[in-house]
Amino acid sequence: RVFTSHSAMATSGSAPGDPDTLRILVATDNHLGVHEKDQVRKDDSFITFREIFEIAKREKVDAVFLGGDLFDINKPSRETMIRTMDILREYCFNDDPVALEVLSDQTVNFPGRGVVNYEDPNYNVGLPVFMIHGNHDDPAGGENLSAIDLLSTCALVNYFGKHVLEGGGAGNIKLKPILMQKGKTRLALYGLGYIRDARLHQMFSVKGNVEWARPESSDDAALTSWFNIMLIHQNRVSHTPKNAISERYLPSWLDLVVWGHEHECLVEPTEFGDFFVSQPGSSVVTSLIEGEAKQKKIMLLEVKSDPENPQDPPFWRSIPIPLETTRPFKYRHLQLMDVARLPVDEGGLGEGWSAPDPNADFGNDDAAPSARGAHGRRPPSSAHEGWVKDLLEKNVEEMIAEALAPYRAANDPPIPLIRLRVDYTGGVST
Repeated sequence: RVFTSHSAMATSGSAPGDPDTLRILVATDNHLGVHEKDQVRKDDSFITFREIFEIAKREKVDAVFLGGDLFDINKPSRETMIRTMDILREYCFNDDPVALEVLSDQTVNFPGRGVVNYEDPNYNVGLPVFMIHGNHDDPAGGENLSAIDLLSTCALVNYFGKHVLEGGGAGNIKLKPILMQKGKTRLALYGLGYIRDARLHQMFSVKGNVEWARPESSDDAALTSWFNIMLIHQNRVSHTPKNAISERYLPSWLDLVVWGHEHECLVEPTEFGDFFVSQPGSSVVTSLIEGEAKQKKIMLLEVKSDPENPQDPPFWRSIPIPLETTRPFKYRHLQLMDVARLPVDEGGLGEGWSAPDPNADFGNDDAAPSARGAHGRRPPSSAHEGWVKDLLEKNVEEMIAEALAPYRAANDPPIPLIRLRVDYTGGVST
């Protein structure tokens, strides 16, 4: 049962201090350390990562869920590791009480440490972070370790969802949830860290290779009373038939799937059969593609047991939160022939304009060979090249102005990212 508006759940008493409302901040693909060699952009990922935890602090959340690719590379630099640990220590180590209770076997959920970090008597953890790995920071080597294991060893995060593939062929895994409870609200958290897509696709295709453990039903906690959420980090967009994981492979009893790896922000949950899928996208621009030009957002998830029928499915809602510190990025696609055929008073070359024939013989046999085309002909006239140059400059200037519009009052506005993709097919000379 979903509440999609702020007011709907407010009527049930969902203030941050409500003892039965579980509040979780969800983000994916932080890519800490990306563009580390770029003197302009090297701090971008860390600035936004700090903003995420500022939001967690402001919203007084019970936990933070991270859906993979915390780091941009498998072996982060020492500078990246130290900056990451400093931010996590600043926001996660404090005397704030943690209202979450882990009911499942912690030695199974967290095989490295054997205990959730805020129950370790050697540390004061006031904001627990639960996370899986992605394809950029996946474990490797004989001991199957990653940079996230270092954070886990330091009690900065609770690392789960790392599965050792067993059996012959593609292998098999069993997903066992972290069972959490706050007041009367129960949540089962499933995690599947990145596995090579082709192999995981093969595993899902064979019945019994992927098993799912469910909470035990009892008189006090019916199976229907659990909110089932999953963190997954795999290809969602199918580039080839076996190089992506389809939502149809996931069990229908899930309530919400948080999908990492895809960088386009589609954070608002969309319905897929009996469950919903949220794709938060990356929190920093890593590549200049159209999908990354959208507003970057994270998600505040609220889950609350039904006060009148606590054994029924809990109420839940998601609240998208825009990130304000991401570097502005504008993307535009320009088809030169479409613009060229506009009327002159609208910036084109005229509705009847057509590109010169590149195969025409211009008859100047005395021209230097370097000025001739591949067949000894002089290249076609470039009379319209000044128009192309002016058009591209105009578009870039418009994009810069659009990117900086929210920063008009700022003393030191950020340098925006601009990509103008130009299609010059149809004979327009470049």
